[in-house]
Amino acid sequence: MENRSQWGTRMGFLLAAIGSAVGLGNIWRFPATAFENGGGAFFVPYLFALLTAGIPLLIMEYTIGHKYRSSSPRSFSKISKGMEWIGWWQIFISFVISTYYPVIIAWSIMYAYYSFGTQWGDDPTTFFVGDYLNLVDAGTFGSIVPTVLIPLLVVWVLVLLFLGRGVKKGIELANRIFIPTLFIVFIIIVIRAVTLPGAMEGLDAFFKPNWDRIFDGSVWVAAYGQIFFSLSIAFAIMITYSSYLPKKSDITNNAFITGFANSSFELLAGIGVFAVLGFMAVQTNTEVSEVVDGGVGLAFMVFPKIISQMPASGFFGFLFFASLFLAGLSSMISISETYIAGLQEKFSISRGKAVLFGGGLALIVSLFYATQGGLNLLDTVDHFINNYGVALAGLFEVVAIAWFARSLKDLQNHADSVSDIKLGIWWRICLGIITPVVLGFMMLQNLKTEVTQAYGDYPIEFLFNFGWVVAIGAMFAGALLTTKKWPSKDKEA
Repeated sequence: MENRSQWGTRMGFLLAAIGSAVGLGNIWRFPATAFENGGGAFFVPYLFALLTAGIPLLIMEYTIGHKYRSSSPRSFSKISKGMEWIGWWQIFISFVISTYYPVIIAWSIMYAYYSFGTQWGDDPTTFFVGDYLNLVDAGTFGSIVPTVLIPLLVVWVLVLLFLGRGVKKGIELANRIFIPTLFIVFIIIVIRAVTLPGAMEGLDAFFKPNWDRIFDGSVWVAAYGQIFFSLSIAFAIMITYSSYLPKKSDITNNAFITGFANSSFELLAGIGVFAVLGFMAVQTNTEVSEVVDGGVGLAFMVFPKIISQMPASGFFGFLFFASLFLAGLSSMISISETYIAGLQEKFSISRGKAVLFGGGLALIVSLFYATQGGLNLLDTVDHFINNYGVALAGLFEVVAIAWFARSLKDLQNHADSVSDIKLGIWWRICLGIITPVVLGFMMLQNLKTEVTQAYGDYPIEFLFNFGWVVAIGAMFAGALLTTKKWPSKDKEA
């Protein structure tokens, strides 16, 4: 097994942890979520959710990895043998995400190129779904799209290269390059965005509080959902990364820094996005609310239309899509490391073999998203694996540890032994009561919505085959892998 204390410095770990949290979704999900849930008033439940769920969960996962110094499945098995399957379930969730995530990064590469000369023309939506993706009906794969396949292979070469070099020389080095560069690029974008005509109208729409919404329970659920998904909790990432920390690392402090750094980037993204949306609203004489989109449509359909109307459009477009590329690549490396570490430990194989097998299999599966039906497939898998994979796995994780294994006090003692900030009873209350209740309510709300209306108006058969089967399959695959015993002695990787 690999030597666990592998981060060269504390900063190397923090950059990697922040890089895994600051992903593609942060750039477009948070601004739209905040706007739709009370604008400036949303920051109250958002901050409350960060302090009562986000940071407490980060502390818990950092402590698990640091204390047991193993991949997610083995760490859970050391808490209780019956919990190993939760770790594998999380790893299979990360595996599924790693099959479609690089496709969005590939789109970013092409759109950085398309920015010069605004090659998407006057109708970016038609260009994206028609000229670029050649989208066909849901349930039909069609043929491979070369302009998606080629950059997709480039992304995989980079990811496998960094993963193959190990933690210190690969993952840490990548994040030391990508994360500072991402922040610099995005700050440039924000500075340019807030100087555009109409930017203040956009920021007013983003920050103006609608205090009536503060009493709406759905707003609080949305805040917890945003925090939960944006911090990469229940992906097995944070447990894996913290297992590489030196034994004297300050766990609680690191969790607070990661949580607030991620939220700061989300706020920065909101300022940049809504400044640009305000510009578009003024240019088209419409309301800001009419140009808001929370999905990939914002990045690849709405933003290109805005960029076309901006001065120095090619340069601004390149910066924007370069930021998507950097955010995506850092997260992709983090996601993939979960199953690389798990395979190494479970099968006692070298890192090279784990990267070749795990990464190679994910690469092959990702080719399905490079087809003409790739967008529909990606949208469906992403929806179900997040709502019924990540969220449900997180609920099982915290309930198993807090209610069944009753390990919170033991984990608190370990965190306090190496941290300057001591955890009080608030931490156990947050994880033992608040988080399970909120996550459970979220799951019920999601299921209620799912059974009353078909997601995305896709055919029911398509949603079942590529949504439910994938989400439930990750759970069963995790349970199946627990039947193989751990090697009696770990080999050096």
